[in-house]
Amino acid sequence: MQNPYRPIPARIDRIVRVRRDVKTYTLSLLNAEDEAFQPVEPGQFIMISVPGLGEAAFSVSSWNSEGRVFDTTIRRVGRLTSYLDGLSEGDEVGVRGPYGRGWPLKESEGKDILLIAGGIGLAPLKPVISYIAHNRERYGLLEILYGARTPDELIFMDEYDAWRRIKDTILRLTVDMVPKGVIWDYNVGLVPILIEDVEVRPEGSEVMVCGPEVMMHFVVKALTSRGFSEDQIYLSLERRMKCGIGQCGHCQIGSKYVCRDGPVFSYAEIMGLPDVNI
Repeated sequence: MQNPYRPIPARIDRIVRVRRDVKTYTLSLLNAEDEAFQPVEPGQFIMISVPGLGEAAFSVSSWNSEGRVFDTTIRRVGRLTSYLDGLSEGDEVGVRGPYGRGWPLKESEGKDILLIAGGIGLAPLKPVISYIAHNRERYGLLEILYGARTPDELIFMDEYDAWRRIKDTILRLTVDMVPKGVIWDYNVGLVPILIEDVEVRPEGSEVMVCGPEVMMHFVVKALTSRGFSEDQIYLSLERRMKCGIGQCGHCQIGSKYVCRDGPVFSYAEIMGLPDVNI
């Protein structure tokens, strides 16, 4: 029996800075025959480790059908992420996973899809866009609402034109504020404001949301006021996950473990749970 805590060596093939404090790392598994690592489903996460510094959970921000090479988009916020920020292409890290329950893409086939993201919360939803683009005939309208505090805090800006070219796809952008001297041609206001003009209707649709919990709180409030039900709104929760396999209890909320039962939950599943401020 394989040790579930054993990391698999991975090489950093490519590093792209997507924001001042955010980079996307393309990782490839050095042992391509290692069956401990299965293809990543959109919405799942991985554990990245560095000897002597520790391990942390990060979402996967790319999708392909094989999953032996994948991206993770990481914001520099602490000791481990600061170390990762200083790495170069060709360096190696340890990887475990993928873990958790991802976005309900199979269950959503034949439906319109509304994606709503705030800040770096776009990273876990980016694989959904790629998956739908690759399987376009399986889904209806794709509408993407994305916002950040200021224009320079948006991520994946070089992808927006390509997303707009996907058949039957709408991208709406907003920022909380525009600094003096910055040119901005899109909406100014909080993300929930964009919901007022969405074309996706509650009938025959699913909603997938990721961002700060305070944003998701007001997004859910706006969605339910427009007739979207609690069981068609899916959210990705972020908690301090240690083991990734539901053993340590660090990410427990009520009877659920974010690492094992999530990180994606329907709003109906987490309504009223302790420490969930949505």
